[in-house]
Amino acid sequence: MIRQTVHFFGDVQGVGFRYTAYTVAKQFTVTGYVRNCSDGSVKLVVEGTDRETKRYLDSIRKKMSGHIDRDEMTKSSPTGEFFGFDIR
Repeated sequence: MIRQTVHFFGDVQGVGFRYTAYTVAKQFTVTGYVRNCSDGSVKLVVEGTDRETKRYLDSIRKKMSGHIDRDEMTKSSPTGEFFGFDIR
């Protein structure tokens, strides 16, 4: 299991990014949350197996590619604090 925290930058607020991240999460065995940040970015925290989190993030990047300029990702140990995937 792994935890990945990703900040997406670009035209990512007001374009359905959080809803897309939430909807796509249902297709994978992942938990976590997505939220808008005051700097105009979107923060996504996801926990799951390395394979599932990679597949999930690849799907988000593909679906929202026209809105993402760049992202910054950090990996860490999972906390197990999530029981599903939420929009915050």
